[in-house]
Amino acid sequence: MRSAAIITARGGSKRIPGKNIREFCGRPIIAYSIEAALSSGVFDTVMVSTDDEKIADTALSLGAQVPFMRSAKTSDDFATTADVLMEVISRYAELSGEGEGILPFEYGCCIYPTAPFITAERLREGFHRLEESDANTLVPVVRYSYPIQRSMVVRDGYAELAWPEYAGTRSQDLEPHYHDAGQFYFFRTEPFVRNKVLLGGKMIPLELPDAEVQDIDTPEDFAAAEVKYRILHGS
Repeated sequence: MRSAAIITARGGSKRIPGKNIREFCGRPIIAYSIEAALSSGVFDTVMVSTDDEKIADTALSLGAQVPFMRSAKTSDDFATTADVLMEVISRYAELSGEGEGILPFEYGCCIYPTAPFITAERLREGFHRLEESDANTLVPVVRYSYPIQRSMVVRDGYAELAWPEYAGTRSQDLEPHYHDAGQFYFFRTEPFVRNKVLLGGKMIPLELPDAEVQDIDTPEDFAAAEVKYRILHGS
């Protein structure tokens, strides 16, 4: 197996109950991630890592694989994404029966289940850019809309410039900064297993426009994302 899509969909969301399979514009939100991965043509397998039977059933009905359920250790509030990916890689290695130290796939892609703006085209672009580079990881990013060098902090009830040395610098002269788009991460499996770090080392960015990015952490975020999706897709 050369590449695998790993959709991380733990059950038990507290802020948005049933978040990973909640209806989004008429479909379970996880459907957008699964279908983009399946349509991209760059994965030998598209699997969902979950501890929830309802999520597993939904994933299977949408064409993804659920070859095993996530362990209790990687299903609590303290498990990291890297922990989940390491477990998936380990379980696939066991299932392959190829022996200790043999990695089950060369490339992995961690995909979030609540990423309805993800597309097959972006996944293909990300995979080929990583494949053609010497980087360990590719991460989609979006530019901050306002220079963070002009940001403020509040201390003892007073607003202060975080970086007062930039107070007189023109905005166009300030270095742009970016944040994680929160959709997917492509990684080479060997350095990831060696270092057990997903975001670190040699990374390359895939810059996305703001129109394709939306955090979904609260019910308000969910509603805003639906509005944004309908505007973007004319539905």
